[in-house]
Amino acid sequence: MKRLLLLLACVMVMGLPTEAQPVGHASKGESVKSADGKVTLTCVDRRLGFGSGSLFDPDVQSPKSATFSADGKKLYVNSLEGCRTIVYDAATRRKLKTIKHEFTSGAGSLWLAPSGYYPFTHYKDGASRPFRGKPVEEALTPDGRYMFVPYYRRDFDLNAQDPSALAVIDTRTDEIVLMTETGPLPKMVRVSNDGRLLAITHWGDNTVGFLDISDPDPKKWRHLPPVTIGHKLNLNYSLTSAVNRDSGSGFLLRGTVFLPGDSLLLVSGMAGNVNVIDIRKMEWIGTFPQLAAVRHLTLRGDMLYLSRNSAGEVMTVPVAEVVRAIIEGRPGREFRVKDLRTCKVGGGARTLKVSPSGKYIFVACNTASALYVVETASMKVMAKITADSFPVGLDISPDGRMVVTTSQGRKGAGGGNAVDFFKIDYAEAEPVILPSPSQDTAATDSAATAASSSKPEASSPYGARTLLWFGLAAIVATIVVTVVIIRRRPRR
Repeated sequence: MKRLLLLLACVMVMGLPTEAQPVGHASKGESVKSADGKVTLTCVDRRLGFGSGSLFDPDVQSPKSATFSADGKKLYVNSLEGCRTIVYDAATRRKLKTIKHEFTSGAGSLWLAPSGYYPFTHYKDGASRPFRGKPVEEALTPDGRYMFVPYYRRDFDLNAQDPSALAVIDTRTDEIVLMTETGPLPKMVRVSNDGRLLAITHWGDNTVGFLDISDPDPKKWRHLPPVTIGHKLNLNYSLTSAVNRDSGSGFLLRGTVFLPGDSLLLVSGMAGNVNVIDIRKMEWIGTFPQLAAVRHLTLRGDMLYLSRNSAGEVMTVPVAEVVRAIIEGRPGREFRVKDLRTCKVGGGARTLKVSPSGKYIFVACNTASALYVVETASMKVMAKITADSFPVGLDISPDGRMVVTTSQGRKGAGGGNAVDFFKIDYAEAEPVILPSPSQDTAATDSAATAASSSKPEASSPYGARTLLWFGLAAIVATIVVTVVIIRRRPRR
């Protein structure tokens, strides 16, 4: 019975189907329009790791994620099992280059010196071994020059329990210009809003790594001490028999985003809650139990957007409300937001992105094998279109006119090995609304200051000095919330 309950729990957390799911495929030329005519989706192209003909691309092997270049001219696709990153011309979908993640050693002139934070404990010669890296996600610097690509694991590390690695790609040449170590099983990477810090979220052991990238010379970048959320896992798996590291890995940390001002970092757990790290003190300061089993986090303007995989939902909450909740954190450092809005989409809601105007959410729904569009004003599903089974990754072009999904497939179920391109047509022109850091920085920084207290009162997790900050921060937060409410009133 215990084994059955554990299996069911894993199914719920990972969103795996209890029955075989039928394999579906996107259809080039298929088009769907929302009932109100505001948005039209059209599948205009595909790149497939199966079959033959003009759509076939042998480098498409379990594509995990996709990212448009800052200027929108190129598309990068991480082919996880292929151990390569594919570079396409975004307009023509012509393949420009294939970046191979293959190395004769984990040391040498390409590598930063070991930091000491990530020692090899199972493969004593791990730092010098040749390996292939399995690319997962990616993140660009604000100027778009560098792209960071973490590896799920080095291919010799059967159960992803020793240090993995991260590649730095110069997008001007599409060459790897720097390599460095990471903790076990990194998945999400996120660059701070000011471009000075990189967060590397380790799915494998409940930790988050940090790389100081403030120096113009990448060779002078340096690791900072990793931060543990809850407790760090003690990894001691077999070196000959594979275990499932996609589950049973603690909180399954994934979604990562810096709040405006860069003083606070949010990190979600697919088997836990959304957590808060105080960047000033580099420590975990609390959690949002209300925001559980969240896979992806992203910001657009003054709003935070979240996806919940097993529930098949997308959510949104004002950034100012998140800041208020942190400032007013409960004893025990549990935070709770108000004004949380939810929309039910297809099963297995994975990566989500928001249109440049902030009007629409696009989300890849894995078990539903579909791309969903949600209107942010009403939090209602507007449209959906079939994607190749089973989509996980997604990105939207900087001009909001193209969305791309990547389908990995499922072991034993088939599907996947596909990259789908969808053109987006809007009835009304999409204005680009950029985030306004100045609007939220004061409140965010006040929250970080308040959360940093190390001298707790009897009835509060914060010190007396910090309580004074609470009063000042609350005034700032109230002003910010009022501005947000006014801005969010419907315009006729």
